[in-house]
Amino acid sequence: MELASAIKARRSIRTFKKQDIPQETINELIEAALLAPSAGNVQSWAFVLVKEPDTKQALSKAALGQSPVAEASVVFVVCADEKRAQQSYGERGRTLYCIQDTAAATQNILLTACSLGLGTCWVGAFKEAEVRKIIKAPEEMRPVTMIPVGYPNEFPPARSRRPATEVVYHENF
Repeated sequence: MELASAIKARRSIRTFKKQDIPQETINELIEAALLAPSAGNVQSWAFVLVKEPDTKQALSKAALGQSPVAEASVVFVVCADEKRAQQSYGERGRTLYCIQDTAAATQNILLTACSLGLGTCWVGAFKEAEVRKIIKAPEEMRPVTMIPVGYPNEFPPARSRRPATEVVYHENF
């Protein structure tokens, strides 16, 4: 699937088939994440891949009961390495650049998964302290997103988008 097609086809998928994803496919998602742009090429990210049902269930509970987290074949917990970013860029690296880095990696995973016929959902609503505990994150690793990945069991229609005339400005506001 071409990139433009994947951008247009990507949807938030919240129900998945009970079907394992081959490791080669998971490796493709990891490679896509690692190729994301990052501030100063610091690559201030880390990825925890969760397949164990009990761990996915715990993450689902920490995500305010969002069932896609428990139902997915694999969940990527995308973490910002705040220490790594701070070493290169100080406070702005710790509070912003590492978050931007994880957002770029997350988007690469979402689009690559779509291009491979997989479904995903960007999950940002969760109790961070609980997720940290579940994945045994070191202090410098901040969980930013969770991405449940699986074979879609639904194909929702596109949702409306604000028109460019409402959000695009030239030279200034």
